[in-house]
Amino acid sequence: MAEKILIVDDQFGIRILLNEVLSKEGYNTFQAANGVQALDIVTNHSPDLVLLDMKIPGMDGIEILKRMKQIDQDIRVIIMTAYGELDMIQKAKDLGAMTHFAKPFDIDDIRKAVKEYLPVRKSE
Repeated sequence: MAEKILIVDDQFGIRILLNEVLSKEGYNTFQAANGVQALDIVTNHSPDLVLLDMKIPGMDGIEILKRMKQIDQDIRVIIMTAYGELDMIQKAKDLGAMTHFAKPFDIDDIRKAVKEYLPVRKSE
């Protein structure tokens, strides 16, 4: 079964780009434009990895990350931000984010990080 990746970003173009690249890699992808959609997908589909933008209108990335961790404390999250806000990046890492990417990012770097940070599937 393909690993499930959730892409959370309010920018349609970023979601489409990541969705296209990760789908071609064989992953099962989900997209969310806001925190409510993201939390619904985490609750109902248990993604293996989340690519989470930090600057989302309404519920910001830190709040989304906190709530995701309440649903699944082992969820793996990579954060993305267009802003060099080191305190926000540190806060996200303190909450359990594994790494971060500054936008604009190199799509090959994202592809490598997804492979690196996906949990190793136990053979059943």
